[in-house]
Amino acid sequence: MSLVGAGPGDPTLFTLAGVRALKRANVVLYDALVNVAILQHASPSAEKIFVGKRAGHEGITQDQIHTLIERHVLAGQIVCRLKGGDPLLFGRGSEEAEFLVGRGISFEIVPGVSSVLGATAYAGIPLTHRSLSSSVAFITSSEHASKAESAHDWRMLACATQTLVLFMGLRKVRSEMARLVDNGRAPNTPAAAISRGTFSDQQVVVATVATLADACDREALAAPALIIVGEVVNLRSSLRWWDQQPLHGVGVLVTRPEQSSESLVNLLTERGAKTYRFAATQIASLADSESLVIQTCLNSLAEYDAVAFTSPNTVRYFFEELRKLNRDARALANARLFAVGETTAACLSGFGLLADGVGDAGDSGLAEIIVRAFDGRADPPRVLIPRGSLGRMELQWALEAAQCLVSAPLVYRTVKTHGTDEELRALFTSGSIDVVTFFAPSAVQSLCVSLGPDFATLLAPCTIAVIGETTGSAVQELGLRTDLLASTPSEIALIEVLEGHYRSVRVR
Repeated sequence: MSLVGAGPGDPTLFTLAGVRALKRANVVLYDALVNVAILQHASPSAEKIFVGKRAGHEGITQDQIHTLIERHVLAGQIVCRLKGGDPLLFGRGSEEAEFLVGRGISFEIVPGVSSVLGATAYAGIPLTHRSLSSSVAFITSSEHASKAESAHDWRMLACATQTLVLFMGLRKVRSEMARLVDNGRAPNTPAAAISRGTFSDQQVVVATVATLADACDREALAAPALIIVGEVVNLRSSLRWWDQQPLHGVGVLVTRPEQSSESLVNLLTERGAKTYRFAATQIASLADSESLVIQTCLNSLAEYDAVAFTSPNTVRYFFEELRKLNRDARALANARLFAVGETTAACLSGFGLLADGVGDAGDSGLAEIIVRAFDGRADPPRVLIPRGSLGRMELQWALEAAQCLVSAPLVYRTVKTHGTDEELRALFTSGSIDVVTFFAPSAVQSLCVSLGPDFATLLAPCTIAVIGETTGSAVQELGLRTDLLASTPSEIALIEVLEGHYRSVRVR
């Protein structure tokens, strides 16, 4: 049994110890403040149970959570209790630990990055400072319901420390700021409220003790929120960084298969974007009967002069088929290797191989590079192009037009999405999506099918960014516009064009 702190929201702040505990769990009980992206570290076979509670809303009780934990542990399951922030800092983790002790259940506690540490760091508000604050106090505004009155000694608390932090303080911000003033804190003391700390849509309101409540109302700040009181709040103007990121707050839909989306999602998140995933297509290995063609080619690799990879997936699944034959990269010793785009070349290098040529202009550019590499040969080169079931044919056609002998066997199958996806539609109707990214024509078609017949209306307010001209053409064929085209077929190039776009938008 593990009591695990999930951190404040940004999934990259989840600890390695937490990942370890999640991976080995059969059952995961997670709270409302846990970013569900963290659940990807759990085993696919693990049972994931939401046990969140929200102030002002009926939900599962703490006793019911205790019962769930006990039932699963006694059934021989490995349980991970995932709690927002740190489990022992205003997170009721200590109550759950006491329950486990009382039942004789062994457990471990995995600390997490507390919301107070994460949110203030992302807001650019240090809790201490050599010149401004050598002391800090944490209190909760959400005390036990059975208490007749606050347990806090406000006469002592108001001025006891230079920095004061109130957890869950938004609902009582007006009354508690008044208590501070009534007990000696200066009304003009800087104060801030932080909502959705460390998320891409984090909100920070800066005011004074006397004006903070009105400022929160004006900005319609959402609970839960942290309240920070003290001179350190003034440092935000010079230390803020998270909301200065080039894509901060931009909602980006990534329409790549699950196996291919992780690196792009990470790049976008690092730049402040709020990412959403839609697996426009699913990638699957070939059935044994389908593998016969590629395995015939692999058994005669020595006869090929070149192997051209058009995407990272073609690299991964090529080597998966090669492994089925108990062979490795040494089988490619006699062939020159080529790749469409730096991302594909980087995937190839992950297998210990360097591309002899990279076509940054896409399929046609790579065809020219391959033809030039064999210029002057008396006999036409033999080229192997591993591809997906929905892979484009332009590279093959261009090479055949140049008299190359081409084999283009399948190495994986792409399954399109079918039917309308109501949850996806809701993201668009709510205005959550600002940018839609496309890396392949098949993704364009699948997204539009999933959005339904009014896809053009739903996509009209969005910026559409594509990685290549072929994909851009697929967008235009459906009556949509291509707003942004990456300079080269790579994730970095797509990020750069997005950054440039939003830089110019914000300047205007």
